[in-house]
Amino acid sequence: MRLRNIPGAREEVSESRFAVNLPAEQRGQWRSLFRQQYPDGRDTGEMPLYIEVGMGKGRFLTEMAAQHPEALFAGIEMYESVLIKAVQKLERLEEQGVLCPNLLLIREDARLLPDLFAEGEVDKIFLNFSDPWPKARHAKRRLTSHQFLERYGKILKPGGTVEFKTDNQELFTFSLEEAREAGWEILVNTRDLHHEPALMEGNVMTEYEQKFSAKGNPICKMVIKMTNSHLVDNGTYLW
Repeated sequence: MRLRNIPGAREEVSESRFAVNLPAEQRGQWRSLFRQQYPDGRDTGEMPLYIEVGMGKGRFLTEMAAQHPEALFAGIEMYESVLIKAVQKLERLEEQGVLCPNLLLIREDARLLPDLFAEGEVDKIFLNFSDPWPKARHAKRRLTSHQFLERYGKILKPGGTVEFKTDNQELFTFSLEEAREAGWEILVNTRDLHHEPALMEGNVMTEYEQKFSAKGNPICKMVIKMTNSHLVDNGTYLW
């Protein structure tokens, strides 16, 4: 489905203090950039950095940032017409006196992740209800394809994780197969998240998760971890 163009979205996003206009210039320096967001200039050097790829309108990441002030969050979205919704959400919260200094937004193509983040700079990656790209010839565009897993491996710290949720059973099967073939360790594998009490603790729902679960669609979740097999003897990445 073609996205509706929103006049002025590009300008509004680029002018927002919540958006990072030249993200590649922050490669390896994200924690220092976040420090500038805090009025007290707190030390963010040891805070974990989590990113959501394909963040949509920002509900998930905004709630995560609010619930976890001990962590830093960066949301990546390719389209200004979508990202502008997250920008406006943060601006409304700020008007209400709710600050989110631990959340920044990036308008960029996820294929460029290794250009935006340094090796080992990211602790965790969230993928929520990603586009399934159902045609076989588009498989490499799926955010859980081995091509994207390779990109994630370049920016995650050793032992870093990827958390993926979807209601699309075919995409979930594909994702499990890709993860296994790429040598990732599967920590969580469920096709009915909302009937797993232990996994539902602290679960933050996206707009799509709420919508699909209300229709009775079971929600799938996979958590995978980088293993030492992704490293060679000198500590650099195998990819």
